[in-house]
Amino acid sequence: MKKTLGFNKGFIPCTILSLIIIAFGFVGLFTRGVNFGIDFKPGLIQEVRVAPPVAEVTYSGAAKVALDLSAGQLDVVITGIGTTNETRSINFNEVTTVQALAAELNKIDGVSVNVKNGSFPTTKLFLNSAATNQLTTTTLYIYPAGTSEITTDDVRDALSGMEGIAIKQLGNGADASYQIRAGVSGDASSDVTAQINEKLYSKFGKEKVAIVKTDFIGSSFSHTIMLRSIIMFVLTVLLIWVYAAIRFHWDFALGSVIALLHDTLIMMTFIVWTQMEFSATVLAAVLTIIGYSINATVVILDRIRYNLKYMTEVKNFKEILNKSLSDTLVRSILTTVTTLFAVVALFVFTTGSIKDFSLALIVGLISGAYSSIFISSAFIMACRKNWKPEFGVHHSLKAANKDE
Repeated sequence: MKKTLGFNKGFIPCTILSLIIIAFGFVGLFTRGVNFGIDFKPGLIQEVRVAPPVAEVTYSGAAKVALDLSAGQLDVVITGIGTTNETRSINFNEVTTVQALAAELNKIDGVSVNVKNGSFPTTKLFLNSAATNQLTTTTLYIYPAGTSEITTDDVRDALSGMEGIAIKQLGNGADASYQIRAGVSGDASSDVTAQINEKLYSKFGKEKVAIVKTDFIGSSFSHTIMLRSIIMFVLTVLLIWVYAAIRFHWDFALGSVIALLHDTLIMMTFIVWTQMEFSATVLAAVLTIIGYSINATVVILDRIRYNLKYMTEVKNFKEILNKSLSDTLVRSILTTVTTLFAVVALFVFTTGSIKDFSLALIVGLISGAYSSIFISSAFIMACRKNWKPEFGVHHSLKAANKDE
């Protein structure tokens, strides 16, 4: 028989300790604030690719000429006063190489193409479209997809010294592009864009940097993201409460929700005082811990419900609670420790947002195991102070006793 530990003796001290830590977190919230990442504040989003160009295109005529490049064809749009407005389409099923494409473009008056890699297939090309697609005497580069030789660390190194920058890789290997995010106000967005581009040009060479897309997130959009995140969190907790109330009892359900709110506030206290950047990745860690914590709590609640039904000789709810926690203690510890092995490995061997994600998970895992045992159980113990043995007897056992 497993030894029954007196967990109830730690309920009041642990509750007081948690309240002190949470109060400390609120103090930090009002004095230090939250270090919101660029996911939750106005900023610039720019997608770049780095590759050696396969062709250089210039134009010296009086018309306005623009290139529109898609996977299947290149459209040359010619407009202007004194010219014939037209769109010439070059089909890549017929024009299969850069050399052949250059020959077609050179047929247009004023257009000049300098070929760098004539054998590259036309179906894998892209333009520096976010900068411009207009042809002028300034060179417009055509780039080859699937030839990048840089990594996220290279881009991060190029932008070293700039604050509030986040970099995310899109795609894999040589097809990768890089999303650069910077938190800026509307008036400073052009200055930050120019600074980012200059650093990239200096590191990789201006002719190799293609600005694929540039967007600016306004304050209203960032506020919308924040509001939706809060709604998502509230709905998650509410659905968990409904589930626990249906499966168990109202006090069990409320105890599990209190444990979830406890874990969230403990993580927020850690985030506030360490000034960890609160990004979408960290929010994902918070939601992950909510799911993990409720799983650990449900295991304990299920054991309490089981013991309530079958420990008919017990006259005190405290004994049932201690027995249930003792029965599940080893499982709770092993589950938490084995999960921590993987999360700690992530923390040690990764960088950037994944490192923050894993660190938030470490705090949440420890807090989740602690709250499932001491915080949720303390609330249930308080609610069942006047518990009577007959409420815990299983109906079938009652019927059997009556038959006897």
